[in-house]
Amino acid sequence: MRSLLAPLIVTLALAVLCCCEKDPKDPTGSPSAASIKIKKEVANAFVKRQKRSSLYERYFEYYKSPMEQMHERCENYPPCDYLSDQIGFSMAYNRFFGRY
Repeated sequence: MRSLLAPLIVTLALAVLCCCEKDPKDPTGSPSAASIKIKKEVANAFVKRQKRSSLYERYFEYYKSPMEQMHERCENYPPCDYLSDQIGFSMAYNRFFGRY
């Protein structure tokens, strides 16, 4: 979702720049900062916050799976993190913290 949001914002900004009327006082045709104005409602129409609708999504937002907790435990311990890059997570975790 976020990866699509950045190109959308850039595209809309370019569209606004291209579609703005030229200032009759400015013969060069380059728009100034004062000539580009968008209403607040129009500018924020595409940046609405996604609302979480189900209890299932809220649950997984706050609670991590046991495997994810083990990954974080290994990442927070530098020798385990280094070894997991060399031989893999499961073997590194077993070596430092025992069987999972």
